Amino acid sequence: MNKLAISTSSFDVSHNIALRPLQEKGMYISENSHKRKLTEDEVIALLGEDTVGMIAGVEPLTERVFSCARSLKVVSRCGSGLDSVDLGAARRYGIKVLNTPEAPAQAVAELSLALIMAALRKICQTDKLVHAGQWPRAQGGLLAAQKVGIVGLGRVGSRVARLCRAFEAQVVAHDTYVKEVPAGMEGVKLAPFETLIAEADIISLHLTYDADTHHLLNEKAFARMKPGAIVINTARGGLIDEAALADALNSGRLGGAAIDVFEQEPYHGPLLQCDNAILTSHIGSLAKESRQRMELEAAENLVRGLIEAGVMEKG
Repeated sequence: MNKLAISTSSFDVSHNIALRPLQEKGMYISENSHKRKLTEDEVIALLGEDTVGMIAGVEPLTERVFSCARSLKVVSRCGSGLDSVDLGAARRYGIKVLNTPEAPAQAVAELSLALIMAALRKICQTDKLVHAGQWPRAQGGLLAAQKVGIVGLGRVGSRVARLCRAFEAQVVAHDTYVKEVPAGMEGVKLAPFETLIAEADIISLHLTYDADTHHLLNEKAFARMKPGAIVINTARGGLIDEAALADALNSGRLGGAAIDVFEQEPYHGPLLQCDNAILTSHIGSLAKESRQRMELEAAENLVRGLIEAGVMEKG
């Protein structure tokens, strides 16, 4: 029997209409019983040797995984990033890799804005103190008075830029692949990366992770930022040196940080001890409407990929 595997931990199989034709054709669906990000060994165990199609999360899909999954033909990522997938190995093993880049973009952009506002107005710190019986009168800042630096002007970054402009903030952006301000982004200015991190009051990351962007924000980068600057990351954990960020927060060099993604998840690192760090558990895409669209598109991509691979017939 052909098997499908779903490794992402929160996938709603029972309400996904795109999966029904596969189930009706007798395909068995194997799900992630751990309800968390899988390790390499756990992915191998889930796939076995009879899985033909996979709906993936952010678990490591390595050369070793693909070499063990001998029947695998299609990987459909439920999300946009592909940095957890060894694309070269996938090509060598004849495995088609698909993703859903548009579906989570609005949800991640809105979370980014929420984290910016929470950090600026010290909402999380105030909430904790009120729950503890205190009545703090912490003074925050206006988004309209800030210069926001957007690193990466893709689907998410461009949305965050427009949202910040709607609040009348100054927006400066850097993207290696963007030479002119895109249409619909009036008021946004482009700048070199070094200029952006030196001038921005808020720096929000929205770029892909690879060897070139590993620890893009490190000790040297934090030292060049304005005193009191705020760092936001809803992209990928590896973009930031988390230990250096914790040092910059604890020393008072930075005013705050809001981080949704980490190098190792679940996160157990030094940022847990920083009162001026807002930490969320990789919830960027976890808005109900966005998640439903992601899961439907991932399943549709999987079906299309299996048809193209000759594993199943159309209709």
